[in-house]
Amino acid sequence: MKKRSQLKKIILLVAILSLVLVLTGCSNLNEPITKSSAGFWDHYVLYPFSWFILKIASILGNSYGWAIVVFTIIVRIVLLPLNHFSTKNMKKQQEIQPELQALQKKYSDKDVETQQKLRSETQKLMSEAGVNPMMGCLPMLIQMPFMYALYQAIWRTEALKQGTFLWMQLGEKDPYYIMAILAGLFTFLSTYISNLSMPQSGSTGKIMMYVMPLMIIIPALNIASAMSLYWVVSNAFQVVQTLILQNPFQAKREREAKEAEAKEKEKALRRAWKRARRR
Repeated sequence: MKKRSQLKKIILLVAILSLVLVLTGCSNLNEPITKSSAGFWDHYVLYPFSWFILKIASILGNSYGWAIVVFTIIVRIVLLPLNHFSTKNMKKQQEIQPELQALQKKYSDKDVETQQKLRSETQKLMSEAGVNPMMGCLPMLIQMPFMYALYQAIWRTEALKQGTFLWMQLGEKDPYYIMAILAGLFTFLSTYISNLSMPQSGSTGKIMMYVMPLMIIIPALNIASAMSLYWVVSNAFQVVQTLILQNPFQAKREREAKEAEAKEKEKALRRAWKRARRR
């Protein structure tokens, strides 16, 4: 069932990437974005992005870097309810892992009838627990069009492309790779503290804790520094969001206390059983 869930996530990811590529194919990547830009992607997506960031910059004294910071925070606030529901869904999914594993052992035969029964029982269990297996990766997938639109809006808006922030030119890569390193660091922290709040992070959670930063750092080394700035702010926001909404350290303490209590009860039962046998 884990493989099937992962397959669904991959299919959804590919579908969104395909949509982005199709929309991109309808536009001229070297043509500046203006109010008169034609095509759905250029006129209804990229131009509003470009206009909104420039508007924020004009309010902030034409600071395009700070405009991207504010824009990123706004995007994350808009996605906050979705992230909250996704986190609750993932926690519920982790809580029912022992029951899912029990079902997999019970219906371990590979014949068609047994596997159909396993799927039916798994869906029933998830439905009763209020778990949606697709919800875990949805916030990340929804952010992808935002990130790609931001990249194109910067690349095709001369003021943003030539804008500077701190030591960087926003349309060029960070010459010192500081933003790439910070993006990877905040991605690691975000994944690490999220795992703390989960009942069973498992090997997959630990692998993702190290893989996700690499998936951010490698492209951030050569991409426009404006995108690296977006990743830094976005993942820093995610760290703060996790600390506030999930309180992972308290969740970990409570989980460890429950586990210790369960072990003590188990030991007490074993001692009682041994005394009963001696009599």
